[in-house]
Amino acid sequence: MVTVCLDVMGLGLVAPILPRLVEGFIGGSTNAAFYVGALTATYALMQFFFAPIMGSISDRYGRRAVLLVTLFGQAFDYLLLAFAPTLSWFFVGRVIAGVGGASFGTAGAYIADISPPEKRAQNFGLIGIAFGVGFIAGPLTSAFLGEVKVPLPFGLDVAALRTPFLAASLLSLLNAIWGLMVLPESLAPEHRRPFSFKRANPFGTLGYLARYPVVVGLAGAWLLLGIAQRGLESTWVLYTEHRYHWGVRETGFSLAMVGLMAALVQGGLVRRVVPRIGERRALVTGLLVATAGYAGYGLASQGWMIFVVLFFAAFGGLAQPSLQALISKAVPANEQGMLQGGLMSVTSLTAIIGPPLATNLFGFFAGERAPVYVPGASFFSASFLAFLALVLARRTFARLPDPGAIAPGAESRLEATTHEHQR
Repeated sequence: MVTVCLDVMGLGLVAPILPRLVEGFIGGSTNAAFYVGALTATYALMQFFFAPIMGSISDRYGRRAVLLVTLFGQAFDYLLLAFAPTLSWFFVGRVIAGVGGASFGTAGAYIADISPPEKRAQNFGLIGIAFGVGFIAGPLTSAFLGEVKVPLPFGLDVAALRTPFLAASLLSLLNAIWGLMVLPESLAPEHRRPFSFKRANPFGTLGYLARYPVVVGLAGAWLLLGIAQRGLESTWVLYTEHRYHWGVRETGFSLAMVGLMAALVQGGLVRRVVPRIGERRALVTGLLVATAGYAGYGLASQGWMIFVVLFFAAFGGLAQPSLQALISKAVPANEQGMLQGGLMSVTSLTAIIGPPLATNLFGFFAGERAPVYVPGASFFSASFLAFLALVLARRTFARLPDPGAIAPGAESRLEATTHEHQR
């Protein structure tokens, strides 16, 4: 949890200022929209190919080593972005970060290693707490650091707007050192298996996991929901600046509120609600709320309305940990690293597709050439995608009588349920 929290805090520090730095190179929020989406997609494309490799390596050598390598890589990446002289160097930094950006997937495998199957939804919700706390502290810190110029030794100079990059690099370095000192290995030697390039490539990983029926349908819902969420994240700063004239401080506060609600819902609420109503109902409820929430963001005509919508939309956070738990139960213990690497590949696909789709929708419908002015077009598309995810999840439940059944070889050692999956 500490690892994920500090990791997300570094991301939260950068989120409010990266689009504005791109605007400084390009000019104007609608003009910069394409490059903001392209930067996000570049990171995701690298992650798509390398996350399953990291996942399979963690299945062979353990989670701890992979986590430490990726965290040290992130520290270097943020430092590079702090001094990047041109937009091209930002793309180089995103390539480096994407290659090593497997910390969330490995953290998910770590949670699966130490959690009994019936507790996984609640424990995956702990990642939501860590994510929320980090995303509260990160944007709040950026709201103040984004206007502070820090004196540096050796004649080095960094503009005030880039100060959060230095802070993010320091946090990632502290995160790595923390893990080096205190993080134990979670994967028992008897659950490890040889590394295989066939399983480590993203297409092979997804194809291998497709033999589990529940993974096929619910991974599709994961993909659609992820595209919607990545689109919201990539256009949030551009949208609020364009429509409400928010600066770094207002954007930082709004993102901190997102983190606070995520911590409350995915941490506290998930642990209480999911055991009572079950993972299926929690998933359906979360997707219904997400569908309405995305539409609410697009309809908000004034800045204060965003915070009202944000409060209700946060309950959509029930969906992801429930979905992740359902998928995790379908895969054996010695394949959890590959599963999380596969989910990271799906998540990377969402970040390859979502940001360019959303930023181009925003740039087109908020620009001067728009046939009709709809600045919230990207949020309306996210609402539609969340609804499609709901439909796909419901169809999967109807087709599979027990999508939460434990896979053969999982920690519970229950009898195989292959015949039920086939039925």
